[in-house]
Formats: sequence, C-alpha cells, structure tokens
Amino acid sequence: MSNFVKQNINDFSFNPFTMIGKEWFLITAEHEGKQNTMTASWGGVGILFGKPVAYIFIRPQRYTKEFVDVTSHFSLSVLPETYRKQLNYLGTVSGRTEDKITLSNLTIEKEENIPFFKEANTVFLCKKLVAQPIDESSFLDSALVERWYKEKDFHTMYIAEIESVLINTKSDEEI
Repeated sequence: MSNFVKQNINDFSFNPFTMIGKEWFLITAEHEGKQNTMTASWGGVGILFGKPVAYIFIRPQRYTKEFVDVTSHFSLSVLPETYRKQLNYLGTVSGRTEDKITLSNLTIEKEENIPFFKEANTVFLCKKLVAQPIDESSFLDSALVERWYKEKDFHTMYIAEIESVLINTKSDEEI
C-alpha cells in the first residue's frame, strides 16, 4: 500500500533552489518493463504554456536519456538527506553495466504507470512537452562552454508538465 497522497500543486510550497540544487532528485523512466534512473541537480520549475512545468537536463551519454527519449512520462523523486549515499551512487554508476536500482536498495513504486521511489518525500509525475538539444551556438557566454562542456557533450533540455505531485505521508524514519 502506497504512503503517498496527491497534493494540489497550487497548495504545494517549496524552495526550488534547495530542493533541486542542494537536495538533488532522481529522474526515473521506464521502457519495455525496465526502469532506469539518474541523479540530477540541474533543473527548475515554473509556468510555461499555461501549465506547471519542470525542466531537466540530461547529457547524451547517460543511459537514463534513452529511457526518457522513448517514453512520454518520467518522474522526479526527491529523497531525504539520509539517502545521500544512494543518490551519489545512482549518479555515478551506469544502469547499462549493473542493476543499480536493485543495488541501491531503493524501491520502485508506480503511480499512473510512472515509476518513482518509495523512499522519496516528494515526487513529481511529469509528461514530456519539449525535448530541445543544446549546442555550442546556444551559449552567449563562452566561459560556460569552457567550464561545463570540455567534451562537447551538450545536454538535452526537457520541459515537462507536472501532472501530479505526490507527498509521502511517512516520516523519514518510517520509510
């Protein structure tokens, strides 16, 4: 039985700079019955096309990108600080080479057939709206390319409608 309840996005309050930049999140998608995930700390939320949206960035070499590219939905799971070790692991090991979700000892749940993590305190269920590759000509400040893209492995930006926000009703200790 799920410990999650849907939260009206208009009643949901959080600091995106802390949640995204410091707490991080897991981008998770499924294709043909298999899930993959990656840790991310770049992204944001806002309103676009009259909808609540999240935007995320994935480099071309990330295995999770293959899953996000072929599906219409993905989740963003924000886990408590007690899971920092797992977040680090999931951000550095490829799902191509090992079953990192199983080895992380985290648990996949699904809502509306979208995978997310049971251990999360907050989950955004997202429907892709835009996938926009970024290239070197996009940058107005060349110092950004020099600092973040030495390998020229430019991200794809995904903009997705936040269709649901799920809040875990269990405390960190109960999860």
